[in-house]
Amino acid sequence: MMDIKFIQKNKELIKKVIKDKGIELNIDKLLKLDKERRDLISKSDKLKAEMNKKAKTKPSPEEIKKLRKLSNGIKKLDQDVKKVEKEYDSLMLLVPNIYSEDTPVGSDESSNKEVYKWEEPTKFDFKPKDYIQLGRDLDIIDLEAGAKTSGYRGYYLKNEAAQLHFAVLWYAFNKIIKKGFTPMVPPTLLREFALIGSGHFPTGKEDVYQIGNPGRLANGTSIKNPIFLAGTSEPSLLAYYAGKTFKEEELPIKLCGFSQCYRSEVGSYGKDIKGLYRIHEFMKVEQVVLCRNDLKESNGWLEKFREIAQEILKDLKLPHRVIQICTGDMGVGKYKMYDIETWMPSRNGYGETHSDSNLTDWQTRRLNIKYKTKKGKVKLAHALNNTVIASPRILIAILENYQQKDGSIVIPKVLKKYVGKDRIERRK
Repeated sequence: MMDIKFIQKNKELIKKVIKDKGIELNIDKLLKLDKERRDLISKSDKLKAEMNKKAKTKPSPEEIKKLRKLSNGIKKLDQDVKKVEKEYDSLMLLVPNIYSEDTPVGSDESSNKEVYKWEEPTKFDFKPKDYIQLGRDLDIIDLEAGAKTSGYRGYYLKNEAAQLHFAVLWYAFNKIIKKGFTPMVPPTLLREFALIGSGHFPTGKEDVYQIGNPGRLANGTSIKNPIFLAGTSEPSLLAYYAGKTFKEEELPIKLCGFSQCYRSEVGSYGKDIKGLYRIHEFMKVEQVVLCRNDLKESNGWLEKFREIAQEILKDLKLPHRVIQICTGDMGVGKYKMYDIETWMPSRNGYGETHSDSNLTDWQTRRLNIKYKTKKGKVKLAHALNNTVIASPRILIAILENYQQKDGSIVIPKVLKKYVGKDRIERRK
């Protein structure tokens, strides 16, 4: 969420950001509602002050009639305030964060910019198989049984693929802990405020599953508040500190979440309809940092996050590239964003495996996460997030890049101790 005072002073800039990010929002209507809201509140406050003043003296019958009239007027104004504020608040949640000066301007992914590449795509001296065929041949992936049991985009990981899945997640999780991040296993059932706070609501709501039967209390009363399944641990990690005011010296707060993730993928209908690339449930290791309200500092963390994600891919010896995301592809709350794409032979191209974003104070204003400076000034913190690793999507790259001519797959060196063997071979 943006500061309304900033919006008032920078109306044309916000209009440009809305246009560049491809958002439908009438900023003039928002500002009109803000003025109407403030005028109504001012009128209500004046009537309340007048009523309080009159109530201090013993009123005559005539004055009692006037007090009743004042009371009714106040009630009417307060109802009008609530009505206007409801519309005002819904529009405020749609106001995008401004973007960095070096963010490419464009309407879609075609305007994204490659800023770094590590190693050339893997070359084979034989015709390589895709991971789906490798999965069948080696009895490690079963998509048919997954679809039968779970439906569209369901899957089973078996044998070494199941081991490899946990191996890469556990390897990444421990690596981040060693870098000073607090490990957490956060809840994946979330109340609405957490998703509004992170910015996944109201935009993006179509890709979030809602629990149809959230449950009952011990006395049998139904729980009325909606509950949702998290698509990433980012909302729950941020919500952990909702309403918190830190001391400046307590920052940065460095968190690392390990969780199951769920996404309906409604917005990606028709894309990657088969396989493990775009699925409804997966596991992810996620990083979140809360730091001082300083662009130099938060952008420094953005670069550190990128380096961490790349370090893991380099450990796995997987060719990859870094893409700076353009305005139309970066999301409402992002100030600056990178995607890291890993080479996947079956796609004859790179596939996104990591995402690294600086959202400045856009999320922390929603969640009221602040800190007090050494001089006593209270400021909103900056928030950033990064995909450390997500599986099973990363398995596509591992299985395909490490396949051998005889149909076996070599286990990446850093994962061998977790899997307990050097390669995956066909079962006899």
